[in-house]
Amino acid sequence: MAEKEVFDFNQLKIPNVSPNLIKYGVAGFIILIIIFTSFYTISPEEVGVILRFGKYSHTASPGLNFKMPFGVDKLYKVPIQRQLKEEFGFRTAEAGVRTRYASGTFLEESLMLTGDLNSAVVEWIVQYRVSDPYKYLFKVRGTQLTFRAMTEAVMREIIGDRSVDEVLTIGRQEISVSSQVKLQELCDQYETGIKVDQVVLQDVNPPDRVKPSFNEVNQAQQEKEKLINQAQSEYNKVIPRASGEAEQLIQEAEGYALERVNKAKGEAARFNSLYSAYRSSKEVTRQRMYLETLNNILPKVGKKLIVDEDIKGLIPLLDLKKEVIDNAK
Repeated sequence: MAEKEVFDFNQLKIPNVSPNLIKYGVAGFIILIIIFTSFYTISPEEVGVILRFGKYSHTASPGLNFKMPFGVDKLYKVPIQRQLKEEFGFRTAEAGVRTRYASGTFLEESLMLTGDLNSAVVEWIVQYRVSDPYKYLFKVRGTQLTFRAMTEAVMREIIGDRSVDEVLTIGRQEISVSSQVKLQELCDQYETGIKVDQVVLQDVNPPDRVKPSFNEVNQAQQEKEKLINQAQSEYNKVIPRASGEAEQLIQEAEGYALERVNKAKGEAARFNSLYSAYRSSKEVTRQRMYLETLNNILPKVGKKLIVDEDIKGLIPLLDLKKEVIDNAK
């Protein structure tokens, strides 16, 4: 049986390496470490916050910068020009032309109770920027989680002060503005270093279990509004026309009254002038009035012969035959 071969460490030979080569290699390695741990680049939309031995030192501007190597200075990059956002009630899995959202429900964030004791599922987005990098990093522990908790508390407070109809329809813009103002006040109070740009209500719906009933209520409300609008339209057609006709009748009556009054005043003035003329020359006026009266009456009574009552032999003078023929005609 063959003997087992045993490796002898005493026979191991270390290559002959120059001490200078080792020295230069170590020095080069240290230099590389110094270079890679001392120089850093800040992008245009960021600033760099430097801690030296764990204490805030300074804020670095965008570009190439230098810091103490070997962990003496620690760098935190904070995006101050980039707009950040937090989503509540939903999560975006992939943004694009057709945004894809994460599956699952987030009712622990979105399910809220309104002021009239109804439920609503509220999904919203908060867009913000970092206004003070130092406060953002060191004034509040877990700034992002704290910010989300403050946002949810503010939204629940505002939703709880309004009815479900306001939340779902007409009050959405007011809710967005009010929540932005209150959230900014809290951020300033807690010194988070955050500037709230906008609060957007993404989607507001009733819970799935009550959606059919809610839709029926909406349909009834729309039908009610439709009938009210139709009645208002008919009112706008009839009432102005009736008002115009009434105004026309009033103006006609006023015109008629003015005409009669003016005519009566004219007749009275004419009578007064005649009376004045009569008083100045009674006989002439009486004679003229008599003649004018006869002039108006005689044409209406036909042919009349006026003779003296003492005249005799009148019949032969009259052409009675012609008169009879004229009357027959």
